[in-house]
Amino acid sequence: MDLLLIILGLILILVGIVGCIVPGLPGPFSAWLGLLLTMLAKPIPDDWSLLAITFIATLIVSVLDYFIPAIGTKKFGGSKYGIYGSIIGLAIGFFSPVPGGILIGPFVGAFVGEYIKNNDTEKSLKAAFGAFVGFLTSTGMQLILTLIFASIYFWMLYNNWQAVQSIF
Repeated sequence: MDLLLIILGLILILVGIVGCIVPGLPGPFSAWLGLLLTMLAKPIPDDWSLLAITFIATLIVSVLDYFIPAIGTKKFGGSKYGIYGSIIGLAIGFFSPVPGGILIGPFVGAFVGEYIKNNDTEKSLKAAFGAFVGFLTSTGMQLILTLIFASIYFWMLYNNWQAVQSIF
């Protein structure tokens, strides 16, 4: 059972890394579940404070994931219309069957929102670019957190290698 928990932990860590890039897969949350399952294995000592800290980090990054594209839109001169458009575009892109919809959604949403307000293509494109930069920033933040979780996973295995070897 312990070996199964450690293997499932690794699989969830890998799913988390892929999930940071591929829409529809939960990135940091999957990786956090991988840490949790690994800590449930008997050879790995429980560290509930580490799990709590990593869970809080997961929640923060997950919430920020929805707001950073809007912040990027604002930083590049977008109005509330562009911000709301990027958020709506992100939601539509997330659920759309279009490949890359989650990449295209915030861009198109911010562009449409700004264009409705200003009728200015140049300003609308600038705001849309800000939404895209915000999305890339958010994705990078998720990827970094998930890679940190992967490092923690391997650190736990390394520090308890004698005990882990006994389950093989």
